[in-house]
Amino acid sequence: MAEAALELEHVTKRFGDLAAVDDLSLRLEAGAFLGLVGRNGAGKSTTLKLVTGLVTPTAGRIRVLGHDLAADPVEVKRRIGAMPEDMALLEMLSGPQYLRFVGRMYGLDDATIDARRAELFELLELAPQPRQLIADYSFGMKKKAALCAALLHAPKLVFLDEPFEGIDPVTRRVMKDLLRSLQQKGVTLVLTSHILEVVEALCPLIAIIDAGKLKGFGPLEALRAPGQGLEALFLELVGGQQKGGLSWL
Repeated sequence: MAEAALELEHVTKRFGDLAAVDDLSLRLEAGAFLGLVGRNGAGKSTTLKLVTGLVTPTAGRIRVLGHDLAADPVEVKRRIGAMPEDMALLEMLSGPQYLRFVGRMYGLDDATIDARRAELFELLELAPQPRQLIADYSFGMKKKAALCAALLHAPKLVFLDEPFEGIDPVTRRVMKDLLRSLQQKGVTLVLTSHILEVVEALCPLIAIIDAGKLKGFGPLEALRAPGQGLEALFLELVGGQQKGGLSWL
């Protein structure tokens, strides 16, 4: 069997009595595109923090691009890209300054950084004013800058936490096109999103998590009934119940 791009074996993360992730196992082949969905507090962001080495599991084993994450965390972090939900930008730098900083952390020379940054800015239609600080970027521009930082070092595995939240339809389309092109080049992608329509259109593989447990994993076509959409499947697996209206209206 070929080496998996990502493999979780019985991974659990507890915070006191709370199991944020509970006995999670899954395997992604190279070039997979996984949409990880769940309601608020289901464990999606904790899962991404676990697989990127930001949080240590209470139990279980994680392998990333052939490396055991617990044994070789620095090498794993060299090989992956990550776009956290809060974006984690250095906002008192300009976009080019910030990407210089990120690129140097990965050992890239300035000429390579600048060339890749220019290509990413063009693809993402990101055109800040000269010397404009990231603090003065719009929310959508900050999302694009965070995605640039995640991709600058040409990672083979990329994690994106809520990349489409709060952005306009044009920016969403540009980002979707870039992610599709990366998958076509063999990059493995994992994203979380509350926008189920985007996940359904973009991600061939789906993982549904609720209360830290994996409720469904595989190609959407294999998980859903004929004619069933992702939203209906999601509600079926997590037990969503229809509610009535307000009593005073």
